[in-house]
Amino acid sequence: MNAGPDPAAPASRAPCDVVTMGETMALMKAATPGPLAFTESLRLGIGGAESNVAIALRRLGTSVTWVGRVGADSLGDLVLRELMAEGLDVECSRDPHAPTGLMIKERRTNETAKVWYYRTGSAGAALSPEHVPAGKIAAARLLHVTGITPALSVSAAAAVQYAIDCAKQAGTLVSLDLNYRAALWPKTAAADAFRTLVRQADVVFGGDDEAAIAVGDVAEPLELAHRLAAQGPGQVVIKLGAQGCVALVDGEEFRQDAVPVRAVDTVGAGDAFVGGYLAEMLDGQPVRERLLTAVRTGAYACLVSGDWEGMPRRSELGLLDAAEPVSR
Repeated sequence: MNAGPDPAAPASRAPCDVVTMGETMALMKAATPGPLAFTESLRLGIGGAESNVAIALRRLGTSVTWVGRVGADSLGDLVLRELMAEGLDVECSRDPHAPTGLMIKERRTNETAKVWYYRTGSAGAALSPEHVPAGKIAAARLLHVTGITPALSVSAAAAVQYAIDCAKQAGTLVSLDLNYRAALWPKTAAADAFRTLVRQADVVFGGDDEAAIAVGDVAEPLELAHRLAAQGPGQVVIKLGAQGCVALVDGEEFRQDAVPVRAVDTVGAGDAFVGGYLAEMLDGQPVRERLLTAVRTGAYACLVSGDWEGMPRRSELGLLDAAEPVSR
């Protein structure tokens, strides 16, 4: 089992275990609850589903290449600096004509948040097949994509399909997190795209509401997993938030309870979950261990305000069970 990396270590030039691709944006978030209109200061950071997964994987010891585009602006500098500081191999082009995307997180109450996206015409939305590193995908063990990128633009959807084609030709596994975003497209459009992607994936993740977009509403989450698996993937994991998850792996059903924590911010928890599962899968661990690590990494992400900052290193996974509050 791999040890956690030094996040300040330079990215390796050797082939990475995982390649993931998508838009990472600058993120501005309020430090305290209340209407955004009356918030006096915002903290600047970054966030993006695919890079969140990449960071979760990297902190658990998996080597990762992140593929994306940012503007030739200071926010693009921020994105690249943070991702490289986390030890990712960054495959990113800079667009001199389009800005880096921006999202703003409003904490209306202690328990709820609203995310506003400013990504129309962004550099990330202009991702296209020419930006996809076919050789790195061919050399990787797994390609991870989400349902967000195909919704950004026609060219971004083509980039995802080209990446999957490269993976299939090379025998690289394909992982898909459905990740529906209502602000990007209606459910009817997402449903068609989801079904196309699911048929090509080896591993599929999704919340029960997201899975229902692809296969229809049912009361039992495991039935959603069976319906998704019937379309092709050998592994399907349905994320249920505070209720844990269910999974169907090679025809065998699994259930895993969540790790109870006092959540500060749930944004990024699903991405952490995916990173935990994939890290253990690539390490050859059994399904039970994959799911246990997944709910632990998801719980860690909920403990801090931020999309990825709370992702744990492997040495920290057991701290949620610690009897003593201070380690010496």
